[in-house]
Amino acid sequence: MAQADITSSETPSEDASSNNDAIDSGAASERFEIQPAQRVLRLPPYLFGRINKLLYEKRVAGHDVIDLGMGNPSDAPQDLVVEKLAEAARDPRNHGYSKNNGITNLRREVASKYLKKYGVRLDPESEVIACLGSKEGFSHMCLALMGPGDTAITPAPYFPVHMYAIALASGNVISLEVADSDSFLSNIAHTCEHMYPKPKLLILNYPHNPSTATVEPEFYDDVVKLAKRYGFMVISDFAYADVAFDDYQPPSFLAAKGAIDVGVEFTTMSKGYNMAGWRVGFCSGNAEMIRHLMTIKGYYDYGMFQAVQVAAIMALRHTDAAVEEQSRIYQSRRDVLVDGLRRIGWDVEPPKAGMFLWVKIPEQFLSDMSTIDFAMHLLEHGDVAVSPGSGFGSSGEGYLRMALVENENRLRQAVRQIDRCLN
Repeated sequence: MAQADITSSETPSEDASSNNDAIDSGAASERFEIQPAQRVLRLPPYLFGRINKLLYEKRVAGHDVIDLGMGNPSDAPQDLVVEKLAEAARDPRNHGYSKNNGITNLRREVASKYLKKYGVRLDPESEVIACLGSKEGFSHMCLALMGPGDTAITPAPYFPVHMYAIALASGNVISLEVADSDSFLSNIAHTCEHMYPKPKLLILNYPHNPSTATVEPEFYDDVVKLAKRYGFMVISDFAYADVAFDDYQPPSFLAAKGAIDVGVEFTTMSKGYNMAGWRVGFCSGNAEMIRHLMTIKGYYDYGMFQAVQVAAIMALRHTDAAVEEQSRIYQSRRDVLVDGLRRIGWDVEPPKAGMFLWVKIPEQFLSDMSTIDFAMHLLEHGDVAVSPGSGFGSSGEGYLRMALVENENRLRQAVRQIDRCLN
């Protein structure tokens, strides 16, 4: 019986042959279809795609495009930091899996910076976690906190990840205008009073990307009061903590009384330290929220390359002066670009912090073209790439975001090219 069964299974029958024919016929006649998850289908088309495509084509064709579209730092980290990275990379002990919450000394340096700069005491064991850049940490935190039926409040205009990390976590988003901080607070309270179920999460981003709006410390005191009154958690995206001008010091959300009871704050070494490609970010604050983030990260990654963490410790310990100097460099670039645009008739307000200008498009052009079309025109005819404000939501229509990532001479050249292609 056993032998008969084996033979039978190895010898195709007529029925099997016909089945194979059917399979072959079906494969020839039907197209296999990839079906993504609904969370992917919820994402809108990428608005910057047209600009990025044209930017690539022009560079391939040999055009010297001045790219002010992305806040991608063009300056290098300090030599001692790079040298420490090379030294650490030669140590075999740094090439295994690391701790997914970051090595202890790195978390201690983050806590030390918060104490020194903001007067905030953090437990590096439970209230600080290292992330693969703050964007990864933010996205995974949303996954840890949000689900179907949950709602988050975000600023408008919004940095795309603030909107779409919520969508990818199957949550809903309400965007509130961020330009006036008092109105923003009032609108948060109004939303919480009139919505059921109440929002679960508030996302803050000051200095704000893209609008460059800033706040004073008292703003966060009010946020904490609202959070405790209405029961929502808070995530502060503090990406531009280290880039500020004219003696303005961006306040930390965690410095507000009771802030650690209700929320966390993300910081990064991408901007002031010029380490964007290194992907070094941190989440600090409420221990329970950080524990939930660590749970999610435990299923997705093994943490940052340890040599990068060792070099990041060097940067946090020894490059404060260089970070301050980098702010002065951005301030000088800001002044050059603001003055240049004003000379050609644009109405521009200089920001107090961050790496961008948020510029209103002159009225005479808005009647003829959309913001995305205007940005395409500057790229196509002026070889200057900028970000259209509509890429940050409908409240950004009529604005451009210009990154301060080129040197002063290149920024002056950009203004001349913009002027020529519009006149």
